[in-house]
Amino acid sequence: MMMTKEAGAGGARPERLGVGPQAVSEVQPIVDAISVRRRFVLSSHSRPDGDSIGSQLALAYALRALGKEVEVVNADPAPGPLMTFPGAPDIRIAANVGDDFDAAIILECSDLARTGVTGLDQFFVINIDHHPGNSGYGQLRWFDPSAAACGEMVFELVRALGAPLTLEVATHIYLAILTDTGSFHYSSISPRTFDICRQVLEAGVNPVTVARSVYDSNNMGRLKLFGAVLSAMQLDSNGRIAIVYLDHEMARAAGGTYEDTEGLINLPLTVKEIQAVVFFKQIEGEQFRVSMRSKGEIDIGAVAKEFAGGGHKNAAGCSVTGAIDALQKLFIEKVGRAIQVELETRDSELDTRHSKLETS
Repeated sequence: MMMTKEAGAGGARPERLGVGPQAVSEVQPIVDAISVRRRFVLSSHSRPDGDSIGSQLALAYALRALGKEVEVVNADPAPGPLMTFPGAPDIRIAANVGDDFDAAIILECSDLARTGVTGLDQFFVINIDHHPGNSGYGQLRWFDPSAAACGEMVFELVRALGAPLTLEVATHIYLAILTDTGSFHYSSISPRTFDICRQVLEAGVNPVTVARSVYDSNNMGRLKLFGAVLSAMQLDSNGRIAIVYLDHEMARAAGGTYEDTEGLINLPLTVKEIQAVVFFKQIEGEQFRVSMRSKGEIDIGAVAKEFAGGGHKNAAGCSVTGAIDALQKLFIEKVGRAIQVELETRDSELDTRHSKLETS
């Protein structure tokens, strides 16, 4: 994606809206730690997504603007459509980080081991995350479960650091928010989300260009792979849960790769009746990576935690081992229960409202 405009920090900066005293108290120690250090390594979880890549690169550009030396090191490359964004091809892909840094800033990663990169713990570690279940690693920790994306937290940190909101920084913050909210579909969205988006658009971000770069850069193998996976989709007996499956042979036959499935999981949710999706990807043999998505208040994050996974209410994942038929049946039961809990909660709230109306 070409950057065609440079947005400086000229003029009065917008106020930092939606940030309470607690958030400010958590950010300031991070600002202080960054100010006295020069060389930084940034990393995030393996198999990075848009929030991971956007958050890392936004902060990298901001720190460089402050005269810091920064390298982004990940275990896996960015998804294909994100490789067009500035800085994405320059991310170093490595299993070990080396020893040339003063501090490591880990973004959007619930546990240091999830980076897939060794050696990070030898540095002063700053842990910035919005995922419930963060293990609390690092010398400094900032955890904000109210953030719709880690990119929102990076925006606040950039402002607190006094770094300019350049077009590169703004673009990657928008990328992070756009992708981690499911194109503004998830319940984690708040007024802060749209206020930050307003500010990055004022800095020069073109939302149409970003969206097309992310969602309209498919290859033919990806399109065929989507068709193969969706044509084999199964529904539970109530038609509320979609089960999709992919193994290595299916990917080869379609001429695609596992990386080409980015965003596929969201398509079944466009069907009105479908409330949740469970996507099984074969890792090897009977080992599977399970990704889940849901609508509204259906908490599939709680389901993922039962299998030592994690994520958010509407987007979560885990890894499991077993016969695929048994696993699919098990997850249908677990997700079905999550749907039932949401329905019962909704009914209870409606009964309470009706009771109040009758007594008023």
